[in-house]
Amino acid sequence: MVSDKFDPGKNALDKNPLASDGLNPDPEKLLQEDPINIEVLKRLTGQSILSVDQFDKELVLEICKFAALLESTEIAKSHPLDGKIIVTAFFEASTRTRLSFESAVLRLDGKIISISDGKSTGQAKGESLLDIGEMFNAYGDCVVMRHTETSAIEEIMPNLRVPLINAGNGSGEHPTQSLADWFAILKWKPQLKGVLKPEEKIHLGILGTPGSMRAVNSFLRMSLLFKDDIKQISIISEMADPLGEELNVKAEASGIKIHITNDINEVVEDLDVIYMNSIAFLGDSYKSLDSRFKLDENTKLKEDAVVLHPLARLDELDPILDDTHHNLYFTQAHGAVFIRQALFISVLNRFNKLPKDKIPTA
Repeated sequence: MVSDKFDPGKNALDKNPLASDGLNPDPEKLLQEDPINIEVLKRLTGQSILSVDQFDKELVLEICKFAALLESTEIAKSHPLDGKIIVTAFFEASTRTRLSFESAVLRLDGKIISISDGKSTGQAKGESLLDIGEMFNAYGDCVVMRHTETSAIEEIMPNLRVPLINAGNGSGEHPTQSLADWFAILKWKPQLKGVLKPEEKIHLGILGTPGSMRAVNSFLRMSLLFKDDIKQISIISEMADPLGEELNVKAEASGIKIHITNDINEVVEDLDVIYMNSIAFLGDSYKSLDSRFKLDENTKLKEDAVVLHPLARLDELDPILDDTHHNLYFTQAHGAVFIRQALFISVLNRFNKLPKDKIPTA
């Protein structure tokens, strides 16, 4: 017997595609009595998005508020990216990131030129990223690039004269993922726009090794911008020093208490936000982890704790949590499209294409 959840007789057009299992916070709560500051967003005009270090808390908040507007408003009919061509250059395999960038562009009526496999490019024959960057100038108005090499951003930038959005460079950073992460967190707790009372400050748990994993690297960097709202960050990692020298310096400068453990069960009952990841990538597969690095039906989660995961997941995050109020990871994934729309409109300065009753364009 087919359950109601999978009933093929139900009309899919009657469903909200974003109303998935788990939490679905209302994005409009980010905008209540707090209009978007267009001048802050214009700081991104013509800029490449390479690292979280380019952002401060004010800019992160305005991008997330803009994304909330895009999620809750019909914008597509205004064709904000009409006439613009985006090059999505993925020299490393990707599903969610590439498709969310391309969905963001197409839903705003932009056009896509896509490299979905680095083996099909001149780089496979030995062409330098420096030369590829020069060619990209003639092909599009903005480049989104993911690459296996951490040095790829540095290599392509000297000859590139259109904005570049870093969609992941080796073990370096993934700044737009961290914006999607914090967009989900801010929808869950809009009070983070201000400064929380001491008793309301959150305990953040990060499963992974920020010093060598780009998603958790960028997530930690962005979390440090919210230092006034975080009472402690617990890093759950097999590594004795999961941060490395640079992140250790940044974390210490933030004043946030950093706790390092190799067992999530040691801290999980006090965690308000848990950032999961598929960790320990070895060769061409992920190492299977034991219960010290997993969430499942036996994990003693705090009653109102929420779980994030950049996906794809393996057995570190049991699907049994999908139907619970702890699941913020589906909202996190869906929100990435609106974050990337907000970035494209800001970087390409297409604010004048938006409905004037929705956002000030002066």
